[in-house]
Amino acid sequence: MRFVSLALLFVLSFATPARAEGEKSGQFDYYVLALSWSPNWCAVEGDKRGSPQCDDRHDYGWVLHGLWPQYHRGWPSFCRTLEPQPTRSMTEDMTDIMGSSGLAWYQWKKHGTCSGLTASQYYELSRRAYKQVNRPQIFRKLSKPVKIRPSVVEAAFLKENPGWTPDMLTITCREGHIQEARLCLSKSLQPVPCGQDVVRDCKRTDALFTPVR
Repeated sequence: MRFVSLALLFVLSFATPARAEGEKSGQFDYYVLALSWSPNWCAVEGDKRGSPQCDDRHDYGWVLHGLWPQYHRGWPSFCRTLEPQPTRSMTEDMTDIMGSSGLAWYQWKKHGTCSGLTASQYYELSRRAYKQVNRPQIFRKLSKPVKIRPSVVEAAFLKENPGWTPDMLTITCREGHIQEARLCLSKSLQPVPCGQDVVRDCKRTDALFTPVR
C-alpha cells in the first residue's frame, strides 16, 4: 500500500506544472514574455470589467501582459523580496505598452518580485524585452473578426523574427479566442527553447481574432 501511494505521488508530481509561491527572489531559469492581443482580451474579459485599456480612444494591439521568471518546470510567484513597491508614476509609465497601471502593479507583485531586480529595473527589462520583438502588423489590418488557426499567428511571429524557432514560442487561447503569444527568453533576453509546461500550443482550428477598434 505504501508503495502504491508513493507511486501515485510520483505520477501526480509530473502530471501538472509545479508552481511555487513565496520563493526566494532571483532564483529561476529563464523568462516567459507574454504578449496579449488587446482586442481579444477586451472581448473576453476587459469590456465586462470596464478596463480603461478597452476604451475606444485606444488602439492597443499586442500589449505586454508580463515578463515572468520561470523554472525549467513550473514557476515562482509572489516571491520574498526586500525591494520597495513601485511608485504610482512607475506603473503609469508602463501603460503605453501594458494598457493599464493596475496590470503593471500586479505583474510586479506576482512576477517582478521573483526577478531579483528592483521595480524600476524590472519594468525597464520588461520594456526592453517587449521592444525587441517584431510584432506582426498584419493583424492590425483586420476589418472584422476572423477565425484562424493558432499556427497562423505563430507563423506570423516567426516570419517577423528571424532566428526564432517554433519551440521558443507558443500561442494560447481562451474562451474561443487567441489569447497570447508567449516567447521564452534567457536572463539576457535571448530567445531560448521553452520548457514542456510552457510550449503547449492551442489546438483549436477556429480561434477568434478580433480587430483593433
